[in-house]
Amino acid sequence: MQTPAPNFTLLILGATGLVGSQSLKLALCDSRISRVIAPTRRPIATHPKLFNPVVDFEHLTAADWWAVDTAVCALGTTINLAGSKKAFRKVDAGYVLTSARLLRDAGCARFVLNSSLGADERSRNFYLKVKGQAEAGLMSMNFEALTLVRPSLLDGGPRPERRYGEEIGLWLARHLGRLIPAKYRPVQTSAVAAVMHEAVLSDRQGLYLIESDELQHYSTGKS
Repeated sequence: MQTPAPNFTLLILGATGLVGSQSLKLALCDSRISRVIAPTRRPIATHPKLFNPVVDFEHLTAADWWAVDTAVCALGTTINLAGSKKAFRKVDAGYVLTSARLLRDAGCARFVLNSSLGADERSRNFYLKVKGQAEAGLMSMNFEALTLVRPSLLDGGPRPERRYGEEIGLWLARHLGRLIPAKYRPVQTSAVAAVMHEAVLSDRQGLYLIESDELQHYSTGKS
């Protein structure tokens, strides 16, 4: 693993979500990262090495703070929360790709995305199709390093909003346990954030996919 330069800067998209907030915590505590940029809709808690531009994701524009070494993206919503399929696509593909273009144009070399198990732009499942479209768009941007993390159902504790499908899935997983193949078991958000943080600091080049069963091994401490 390569040790970042003293001026190593990381940008985190989605820093107020379950995975993004844990990514932010890891970055702020890591002495190898000198500055963290976290654009959000509303201000978040201050920190000596955090710059928190308040933005409107509907109208993102070029700015000096997009010029970072690497970026982590944990942006995402659900169709119910977004209100429509169109609004969901705008967040999970539109916001992601607009941000990525601004980062790439500003010189960012590495991009790490929290995607989804089964992401495929040709999928008949709308959710997985949108996730796949976001992945395909990122792959066309030619980042020096692109890591796509594809977790199954996320397990990270209570959310501020109810997600009934997620709650049912987690309940079933807790009761069925090992009967569920590792690929489909819920993944701790802390494991996703940790793997994304590791990718940020890696000197790996090109495209790298991390599937959900690999995250299971990571969260249980297996190699």
